[in-house]
Amino acid sequence: MRRPTPIRRSPTAPIGRAASRLQQATAPEAPSERLQKALASAGLGSRREMEEWIAQGRVQVNGETALIGSKVGAGDVVKVSGRRVYLRFEDKRTRILIYHKSEGEIVTRDDPEGRDTVFDALPKLRGAKWIAIGRLDYNTDGLMIFTTSGELANNLMHPRFEVEREYAVRVLGELTEEMIAQLLAGVELDDGMAQLQSCFAAGGEGANRWYRVVIKEGRKREVRRLFEHFGLTVSRLTRIRFGPIALPPQLRRGQKMELDDELVARVLEWAEMAPSPRRHTRGVPDKHTRKPRMR
Repeated sequence: MRRPTPIRRSPTAPIGRAASRLQQATAPEAPSERLQKALASAGLGSRREMEEWIAQGRVQVNGETALIGSKVGAGDVVKVSGRRVYLRFEDKRTRILIYHKSEGEIVTRDDPEGRDTVFDALPKLRGAKWIAIGRLDYNTDGLMIFTTSGELANNLMHPRFEVEREYAVRVLGELTEEMIAQLLAGVELDDGMAQLQSCFAAGGEGANRWYRVVIKEGRKREVRRLFEHFGLTVSRLTRIRFGPIALPPQLRRGQKMELDDELVARVLEWAEMAPSPRRHTRGVPDKHTRKPRMR
């Protein structure tokens, strides 16, 4: 059987596998902003009013009278007229979350039929939202990627970037050499030509066979339709890689894991984007999350 064409690998290609041996990053300096802006963002008044309060000596930071232009961060204790106020700081860093979607979940924020959605399982954000990178249909499981960066999502999804998607496919039946050759050359579907970048057998017994395939498009049900073109039924479809990120073997269905800053920086570099301000992150701490093993 024809072996697949080599898959282009970049320094970030094994990110999913590396996720099981993440290294602790050195904690960076906490983000800070001007005191009057932070006070205004907390809803205490306008910036001009906050400047007046500071000039009047009504504001203290860590027990000392503040000055106009002082900067504060999340670790500072701020008091106004002797009463502590809790400030909010905008989180501008890029965050990436990987999730192992189960069959029977849909990729939408709201479903009129009340079905389970992938967004139900994600942690809540303040001042940002999770953007799904690519979609999986109702009967497909595997790797879903979410980010807070619209630019990153666009770079990974737009057809002109030709980002690879890799799937494990279980088929009722078997591909012949001629079928594989046609799939690699391209076949005509109802919405135009489509092709696989690589295809090779991955085992199986009886009537079922497994294949590993790579495509560079995200058209609806594209992998299933390619196999159906030859009268073969896909009985199981799992996405195992999207661009530079692979599904970690220890991440079970319904579990999620947030990439740490080092891996986020590698993804941004792969996508030819400048890294955002660094801040150490950990896996999402709930019962559906497994913390990456340290090696």
